[in-house]
Amino acid sequence: MVVRSERRGLGALLPLVAVVVFVETSFYTAITPLLPHYVSSLHLTRSGAGILVAAYPIGTLVSAVPSGAFAGRAGVKKAVVAGLALMSAATLAFGFGRTELVADTARFAQGVGGSLIWAGGLAWLAAAAAPGRRAATLGIAFGAAVAGAVAGPVVGVIASRIGTRGAFAAATVAGACLVLATLAVPACQGGHESPSLRHALGALGDLRLGVGLWLTFLAGLAFGIVNVIAPLRLGHLGAGAVVIGVTFLAAAAVETAVAPVVGRIADHRGRRRPVTVAVAAAIAATLLIPFAASASVLVVVLVVAVPCYGSLYVPAFALASDGAARRRLHQGLAFGLSNFAWAGGQAMGSAGAGALAQAAGDTLPFAVLAAIFSATLALLSPSARRVVSRAFGEAPG
Repeated sequence: MVVRSERRGLGALLPLVAVVVFVETSFYTAITPLLPHYVSSLHLTRSGAGILVAAYPIGTLVSAVPSGAFAGRAGVKKAVVAGLALMSAATLAFGFGRTELVADTARFAQGVGGSLIWAGGLAWLAAAAAPGRRAATLGIAFGAAVAGAVAGPVVGVIASRIGTRGAFAAATVAGACLVLATLAVPACQGGHESPSLRHALGALGDLRLGVGLWLTFLAGLAFGIVNVIAPLRLGHLGAGAVVIGVTFLAAAAVETAVAPVVGRIADHRGRRRPVTVAVAAAIAATLLIPFAASASVLVVVLVVAVPCYGSLYVPAFALASDGAARRRLHQGLAFGLSNFAWAGGQAMGSAGAGALAQAAGDTLPFAVLAAIFSATLALLSPSARRVVSRAFGEAPG
């Protein structure tokens, strides 16, 4: 079933999806400056902190493919509404919870809601956009999502001052308002793309879809590691919740500005070029993070590193969408698979980083990440140009 937005709904569609993903990512990243607080109040070890951060992407991981299937069969609009409703309820529970079990469970439910939001929202956009404008359209939406990552730490800082109950209750009200706004946008018409899980498994052989999923996984892995180790390392170096929040706010602000530009470049110059630049820059930034000797130096490094990681998402999403369109796979399932890849990377990065850091120090997780980035860059080198060009849909030269 192809998703075709009605003409009268196109004007409202992009701003709606932009606001929805803005709120979703703000819910997710609000925990960043609060992580030292939860470590203290819930008596968490570093492994426990990793599990708390990883619970969200684990929820997304478990529900990613079912969410894509739901978006394909029930419709992308219903997927967005269901995701918003679940996330709002889980956010309220997280704000009022006072035990490790409640906190982990609420974060898991938030991840399930986020999976529905992204599968439905991005599929809605990708199907409505012309193929030559797909990356730019997704870039605008992703820029809004990153802006939500800016707002999330601010919510976390506010919560650290006024208390989590009031802050997360206000966030829940915002989610409920978005449910009503989504219901007001015209629904979609059906077409001929397949929402079948069996068809999705067959489509995984498409090189564009496969590369898009790998890049999504890699970016998720990087953020999973940074979101656990960086706040704790900043706290160890003497930075408080405000400094931690401002650091991630500044990094996300840069990423917000970069995402639409990356989308335009990916549409006009090819998907491979922005990916190569982002991966090369990410290697250098990743190797610098564990060796920053002061909080101020680490702040600067993170403001550079985080946008490098985030720059992979837009061309990755565009590649996944391109591959799905070529294989006539429903866009909801394509972004469900992208959610699965992102969540797998986030969960592995968050849980693995906490365990590795506790066992061998903060350097090892970043060394492993830099090695994986280096292997990816090698696949983008001239010696691998023929295979890579096929994956990115470009001429070998």
